[in-house]
Amino acid sequence: MRRKTVFSMAWANLRQRRLRTTLTTLGVIIGITAILAVTSLGEGFRAMVTEQIEYFELDVVMIMPVGRQTYFTREDAENISQTINEVATATPVMQKMMPTGLYRGEKNATTFLLGVNFTEFKIVYPERLVFGEGSLPQPIENDTIVLGYSVAHSETGEVFAGVGDEVTVAMYVGGSLPIRNYNFTVVGVLKEGGAGTLISIDNMVLIPLSTAEEIYQTDYDMMLVKLVDQKYSESVADEIKDLLQKPLTALAPSVMLQRTGNILDMVELFLVGIAGIALLVAGVGIMNIMTVSVMERTREIGILKAIGAKNRNILSMFLAEAALIGLTGGLLGIPSGYGLAHFLSYALSTFRSQSSNGFMQGGEVALNITPILSLSWVAGAFVFGLVVSLLFALYPARKAAKLNPVEALRYE
Repeated sequence: MRRKTVFSMAWANLRQRRLRTTLTTLGVIIGITAILAVTSLGEGFRAMVTEQIEYFELDVVMIMPVGRQTYFTREDAENISQTINEVATATPVMQKMMPTGLYRGEKNATTFLLGVNFTEFKIVYPERLVFGEGSLPQPIENDTIVLGYSVAHSETGEVFAGVGDEVTVAMYVGGSLPIRNYNFTVVGVLKEGGAGTLISIDNMVLIPLSTAEEIYQTDYDMMLVKLVDQKYSESVADEIKDLLQKPLTALAPSVMLQRTGNILDMVELFLVGIAGIALLVAGVGIMNIMTVSVMERTREIGILKAIGAKNRNILSMFLAEAALIGLTGGLLGIPSGYGLAHFLSYALSTFRSQSSNGFMQGGEVALNITPILSLSWVAGAFVFGLVVSLLFALYPARKAAKLNPVEALRYE
């Protein structure tokens, strides 16, 4: 019996039992829909997280102390640069996360201060320290100050200060006089998103490191380490800990990206496993329906064998029916899964926004995930659905093929 004839007969048999076939196929559709919806959302979430992390330079490691009594020195930065081959440069930074008052005439703003060596900072972030207005003077004066974009431009569009303006910075330096005023000259305003550290430079002001040293009279509380290649992030972080022998934390975006990817892989596989249960349930349904079909069509099978059909022909016919169910379920489950992923994405975004507005003040926090339909997952889900359909149909198909034609003809 030719393959075309086998599939033609299988299709005719399925059409004769449309309701049963539809319900059985629906089980396969649900299983594949669930798998593709989960994986599409997972891939979309992975892309969103990766995009956020890759905004930070992956070849930069941020070294921060643990505890208030730990600081870094210029010698620490030099040791890192000279001792570790995978390091291109290391620059100390003085960051003060206490809110700092910024004044110009009657205008005022609240910001944060960052003391940097501008030359080295430019090496660490060559594409981030970009000026929208002005530039760094050479040599750099002690009263130089660079404003982040959000500091210079308020949300209402009003300009707080521009190049050449004199601003007063009120700093907390400790001691009996906690607030002291220092005057600076604005030499430049960074473009929006002007520096890719784990701290938003848009909301900060930058002053020369030497000036920050004179004001605060302390060592440095952060270091930025530029790597030769991002693949050395984890090993360099470990070497720095061994070299400095100080309690510190090494934040490496590339390591964060890798570990986040591993976590997402495990979560995605777990969810796919749960969704796959629905497809296995559909497989049990196929076995049940096929077993009932064998009992109903026993006499038909006897007639086919009487006119010359062989066991393999009967086996092929039942497996062909299962294959058609799996193929149909797969073809319909693919668009259904992608559509469900978009619906769930919209629902999650809406729920997140409403819950944030209900419990937080000051704005909406949206979770926008764009589902990504991976061809590998599409192929995998399709093949899995087809294999499950065939495996669960194998027992009733073999049972039908082994029927004795004489006893089958007598069956009522």
